[in-house]
Amino acid sequence: MNAKTEIYKDKFRHLGKTLRYSLYVIFHPFDGFWDLIHEKRGSLGGATVIFILFILTQIWTWTYSAFPFYFPQWEYFNLFMRILPSAVLFFVWCIANWSLTTLMDGKGKLSHIYMATAYALTPYVLIRIPLIFLTYIFSYDEYTYYSVFANLSTLWCGILILAAMMMIHDYSLGKAVFSSFLTIIAMMIIIFLIVMFFSLITQSFGYFVALYKEATFRLF
Repeated sequence: MNAKTEIYKDKFRHLGKTLRYSLYVIFHPFDGFWDLIHEKRGSLGGATVIFILFILTQIWTWTYSAFPFYFPQWEYFNLFMRILPSAVLFFVWCIANWSLTTLMDGKGKLSHIYMATAYALTPYVLIRIPLIFLTYIFSYDEYTYYSVFANLSTLWCGILILAAMMMIHDYSLGKAVFSSFLTIIAMMIIIFLIVMFFSLITQSFGYFVALYKEATFRLF
């Protein structure tokens, strides 16, 4: 029992250590992302926790921000449909980037891309959560300040993702920008194919349902 407890404690300590390392990564992106992958300073568990916090931060922003700063039409609000785009874009980015960089001599594995991209989302969590509380302090006339910090969190994440692509694939800045641009195009193609696939499935299902109803109507 004690041995199992120690194992769990070691796992939690390691998880906490890899999560704290995200604070180093966001301020020292080049050394941080290099060590994250090559020196095993990060973990898939830590990356998953950060990604979950990223999704939760979006939920908290929608549900707890003060009224003047965020006022959704709750009768039409669908939490799942609001979360889905962020989750889909995250995973499609990882898959598309891995697929392309494999053809462009990239050295990163799919797990590396997932981990680095998740760690790059840390500024979003660190900035957006305090902003939720600040919405109760700021007046609507001070929305500009809110907007600046919100946009800063997004821009910071984008810069970190670019730095991550440079470090894990061993790319130059130009090649990282080019591969990221191609990744975005690949994402659009993948999403289009997914939408087309589900559209065909839906139409086929509707066709067979209508065929079944017609057959049962004629037989009975």
